Amino acid sequence: MRGNHEAPAVVAPIHKRSLHDQVADQVRDLIIEGHLEPGERIDEAALVDRLGVSRTPFREALRTLAAEGLIDIRPSRGAHVRRLSPDEVLSMLEVLGELERLAGRLAIARADEAALEKLLALHEEMMERYAVRERLEYYKLNQRFHSRVAELSANSTLLEVQANIQARLKRIRFIGNRDEEKWAAAVADHERMAEAIRGRDGSALGELLHTHLMATWERVRETL
Repeated sequence: MRGNHEAPAVVAPIHKRSLHDQVADQVRDLIIEGHLEPGERIDEAALVDRLGVSRTPFREALRTLAAEGLIDIRPSRGAHVRRLSPDEVLSMLEVLGELERLAGRLAIARADEAALEKLLALHEEMMERYAVRERLEYYKLNQRFHSRVAELSANSTLLEVQANIQARLKRIRFIGNRDEEKWAAAVADHERMAEAIRGRDGSALGELLHTHLMATWERVRETL
């Protein structure tokens, strides 16, 4: 039996994500992996049943994905997976490439050593996922890597615009690594980025990020 003066056990707080965020994650993955195709109408009843949730968090999730630019919601027509034209994709990649060129330079100039080491650790996680060909997990880490470079630029305007464009290109970036040869080329790009980070060479990192983004266009243009 416990004594009356025994200190209570230390319990870590439980952090819960909202249900609609969890639903958004799952529907987003369905779009990214192509289970929901561009232009396809989202069957609300079927997905609500499949995910085992009510309509309220599901519709909140759809609004989140609409804000990210992944789906379109139209009155009386329901929600559809957004279809991007080749011109839209190219224009976004051109802007994103320039943004990340600047982000790379600023990140090396402004981030401290600890932050850059964490960025390299994120790169190593990507390489581990690549080694075992976990495509979706690699892709999510890849998105975090690019977002983190933008964060380390310490430029709030750059970060906001980069995040907006990156969200809209989620499906496009994923299909860019659909076959082994293209995926290997993208991984080689990231290995060179890691070398630039280790050498604290912001100009090199920026140029590599720009080249990497424009190579994405070459990898996806035939599919589009």
